[in-house]
Amino acid sequence: MNVLKIAAFSHGETGGNPAGVVIADALPTVAQMQATATEVGFSESVFATRIKDDGGDASGWRVRYFSPQSEVPFCGHATIALGAALAMQHGDGVFPLTINHAQITVEGRRDGGVITAALQSPPTRSAAATPEMTAAAMGLFALTPDDLDPRIPLALIHGGADHVVLALKSRARLAAMAYDFEAGRKLMTGAGLATMVLVHAETPRLFHTRNPFASGGVYEDPATGAATAALAGYLRDLAWPHGGAIDVVQGEDMGMLSKLHADISPTAGSSIRVSGTARVMAA
Repeated sequence: MNVLKIAAFSHGETGGNPAGVVIADALPTVAQMQATATEVGFSESVFATRIKDDGGDASGWRVRYFSPQSEVPFCGHATIALGAALAMQHGDGVFPLTINHAQITVEGRRDGGVITAALQSPPTRSAAATPEMTAAAMGLFALTPDDLDPRIPLALIHGGADHVVLALKSRARLAAMAYDFEAGRKLMTGAGLATMVLVHAETPRLFHTRNPFASGGVYEDPATGAATAALAGYLRDLAWPHGGAIDVVQGEDMGMLSKLHADISPTAGSSIRVSGTARVMAA
């Protein structure tokens, strides 16, 4: 199986979140996709094949995502990596994607040696966290009420997958993030969470985030497009003064600096456009 390795949301020739990308004539079996994602070892790998209409003409791409542990419903950075791969193989354009529970698009463009990609997320939604989830999430990261930024209440957020967001007053407290991996995996899998999003608002339009991904067998993700889409949708629900877009810096505390941009339409619940650059990694 030919696996491309592409880092999404990169910072020049460094950083970004690596994803395995497989573009095949037909999707492998679930067992084969899971085994490949486990062998590749990145936080997610994406598998894509052309969809053809009754006349045999291509009408988009069927896409599935796998972490080393399990299938996931949507992965932003792997979608960006796929957009870069499709642009390299088929030229610049907007590519319709059918994922397990939604229809989305990814756009890939080449400008000299730079590849940019942008996804349109599934619809977003948010809800207040239950008292039980609030206590469990704060306990996992040993947070106190004084650590939290009350402007962005702890909540369940969604932009293709479920996440819990915890906003912190201090950038230093974000940098000090630590948690017990097995306890995190139990909490996230039990609640059906893809990741947990810890965020610090440097300004109303610039955020620093960290994303524990124990449910997928990964301690921390260096760039998380799905969580960025969910966060942007939540900020819209809060009537946060985002001015139509936010920038997210992620992975910095891991030594894998990643940069994500999210454009936010005014329509509640609508898709978020998440964009960034991608770099092809050595095979």
